[in-house]
Amino acid sequence: MEMSITSDKQNELLSRRELEFTITYNGATPPRKMVQAKLAATMNVARDQVVLDSMKTRFGITILKGSARVYQNKDDLVKLERAYLMTRGGVAEEVFGAQDAPSEDAAEAS
Repeated sequence: MEMSITSDKQNELLSRRELEFTITYNGATPPRKMVQAKLAATMNVARDQVVLDSMKTRFGITILKGSARVYQNKDDLVKLERAYLMTRGGVAEEVFGAQDAPSEDAAEAS
């Protein structure tokens, strides 16, 4: 799996970096958690500071294009990010703990 950052914008007002990336892979499409871990390692931050927004593939091509946001700290992530994206990426469990994390039902309702 080879990753390249195609766009990197610093958003000072929201204390985050907004990234667009491209991943070339072999075989099956990599899972969200693997992509999130790869982005965290590339950006040199903790995995719970990275939120994947979108991952898009095309039929027959092993290239994935996506967008993500990297926050400077967990507090900003909790204040600004949508609950369903935190739940989808597994960040909600790390930030809130297993008991306090928003349920998937609550995330779908919002």
